[in-house]
Amino acid sequence: MKIKSLKKINDLEYEITADSYQDMKIPIRIYGSESIIQNINSVVFSQINNIASLPGIVDAAIYMPDENAGYGAPNGTVVAVDPKIGIISPGIVGFDINCGMRLISTSLTIDEVSPMIKNLVGKIYKNIPSGIETGGILQLNESDFEEAMIYGTEWGIKNGYGDNNDLLYCEESGRMSENDASSVSARAKERGISQLGSMGTGNHFIEIQVVKNIFDKENAEAFGITGEGQIVIMLHCGSRGFGHQIATDYIWDFIKLQEKLGYNLPYRDLAYAIFYSDEGQNYFKAMNCAANIAFLNRLAIKHRITEIIFELFGSKNGLKVETVYDVCHSMAKLEEHIIDGETKKLLIHRKGATRAFPPGSKYLPEKYLSSGQPVFLCGSMEAPTYLLRGTESGAKAFYSNVHGSGRLMSRNDAKKKFNGKNIQKSMKSQGIYVKFSSYEGLAEEAGRAYNDVEETVHTAQQAGLCDLVAKFEPIGNIKG
Repeated sequence: MKIKSLKKINDLEYEITADSYQDMKIPIRIYGSESIIQNINSVVFSQINNIASLPGIVDAAIYMPDENAGYGAPNGTVVAVDPKIGIISPGIVGFDINCGMRLISTSLTIDEVSPMIKNLVGKIYKNIPSGIETGGILQLNESDFEEAMIYGTEWGIKNGYGDNNDLLYCEESGRMSENDASSVSARAKERGISQLGSMGTGNHFIEIQVVKNIFDKENAEAFGITGEGQIVIMLHCGSRGFGHQIATDYIWDFIKLQEKLGYNLPYRDLAYAIFYSDEGQNYFKAMNCAANIAFLNRLAIKHRITEIIFELFGSKNGLKVETVYDVCHSMAKLEEHIIDGETKKLLIHRKGATRAFPPGSKYLPEKYLSSGQPVFLCGSMEAPTYLLRGTESGAKAFYSNVHGSGRLMSRNDAKKKFNGKNIQKSMKSQGIYVKFSSYEGLAEEAGRAYNDVEETVHTAQQAGLCDLVAKFEPIGNIKG
């Protein structure tokens, strides 16, 4: 799509200057190859222009190479706000708060797992609930759920669902501390209490993968990736109905706040509150409660997967199943970054984007100080996943990176164009065994409904947002 105000900075970076549209306060920076830029929907440009006009936004509104239209803000949005004067917006965080990915390494090899792949996938599908209103692995009472909202992964480990590595190798050590259970509605608690330890639908998955290529042996080994043919497991899910309800509650509250304070936005779904207002702080603390539940959700799923692997392969001497790292996307976090040579505390919204801190960052566990943060970029269920690492050159994007290849077409369009049964056959022919809840849902997630992951990952790497470490290919997939 041609946009008159879009200026090419280099082959992988484009800009819309702050004077291009009325009310824009900062420029817009978009990362992408020429073909990626040409495929951006016009709705994306409308959304990002509005975001660039919000109060307190600093430096530039940044968009990753997988940008595609979302509710309020495109997926792939990175926005920095001065918290002293700026805003927080549920539409730039997203509905599935702390949707994220956890990489699990194992000591198993493709030769050991391949003959058992149907059994392994089948047991995971049977023992880990999935779907819109399904229940979860954990059965908590109201008191336990409120404690889980506050302590996240710490609660899970205290109650036997993980070990110290699950704390060490998890963003924020698996707990957002600025939280308040009283800021969460009764309806959100009602939706969340029964879903702990479950997957949603759509692009959420558990995937059995084999290490296909290693590009950086030293850093791969630091991340527990020891060689080609090793089996790893990736899971992708978030806070489920709990986070969705919190987002819904506060969007409506902030819409009413607009009416009360007398300002209007072209898109009501970009409704916001000043960060340090009572309303802004209430949302921030509720959002962090949802983040903690998402951390615990992924921990519970990892715990159950570990049990299944030991049930099936426990006779292998020295069998290991360990968390490599757990990363968030769809969050707003207070972080320190350098702006014009000065270190400033900023509120970074990342919607469908992940942190990617470089070697030496204070936000990393000690084990990863020399390598930088592990970063995961997944393609479709028919495509590879890449293990990446954060680099110092990522400072220009507030140390953020793309988290997936990005949708090329809507779910409705994909359902019209693709046939679930044919996709299942195609995946089988590629050596990928898949279990799923419906053929319609499988059609929504067709590989051709997504951008080419190879182009996306190499764009991110060549733009300096990350470095390549390893490539994994799917051999088994569980979809909600």
